Amino acid sequence: MQNIRILTAGDSSLLIEFGKEISPEVNQRIAATVQLMKEQHIEGVVDVIPAFCSLLVNYDPRVARYEKMRKRLEGLVRMDIKVGERKRKVFEVPVAYGGEYGPDLGAIAQHAGLSEEQVIAIHSSRDYLIYMLGFLPGFCYLGGLDERIHTPRLSNPRLKIRAGSVGIGGSQTGIYPLDSPGGWQLMGMTPVKTYDPGRETPILVEAGNYIRFVPVDEAEYQRIQALVENGSYQCVVHEEV
Repeated sequence: MQNIRILTAGDSSLLIEFGKEISPEVNQRIAATVQLMKEQHIEGVVDVIPAFCSLLVNYDPRVARYEKMRKRLEGLVRMDIKVGERKRKVFEVPVAYGGEYGPDLGAIAQHAGLSEEQVIAIHSSRDYLIYMLGFLPGFCYLGGLDERIHTPRLSNPRLKIRAGSVGIGGSQTGIYPLDSPGGWQLMGMTPVKTYDPGRETPILVEAGNYIRFVPVDEAEYQRIQALVENGSYQCVVHEEV
């Protein structure tokens, strides 16, 4: 990857650009760089925030001056970082599709020219790469939605969408982590909290992880919801090469 650039982003941040292409390969390089930075414990780094094609590095200028930090990052991105060797971490997210849980499932199916059952099967048939987190705490920007079920956003967004709602907006799918306005078409709901401020680790997943949606019926949804509420539910997590 030859077109990596380091840009100034304010008085205490540097932006590492890994090109302009949104792809799993670029995401793997970003994830590998994040891991390397954690291992090296670079003095002065306060936070690293991955995005689709870039990595924002926030640092404390009282600890590390701009010139020193830039030189350190330039050396880091020149390193032969091994990508593709990390294990995939896949989180199973149970979803009750349709009905009161997914009021727009019928509209999604109609737009696709498919049955609701076919839409559910397609949506739950693959693992979705988390490219980045943003918009709301714990909101995952997922890649890999099957083109057959790409669906336009609502022409009139809802004023409130319940936390846990799973929807489609254009070529993306995702989970609303908090009650919020939104214009995505809602196909289901998960009892799993991708963001819980009372949890030791408030945000469930990280950029570079994967989400696998698993269809469940209403009884199973309610069983899992009860476990979530009493703090005893643990997502099934697979680590795959």
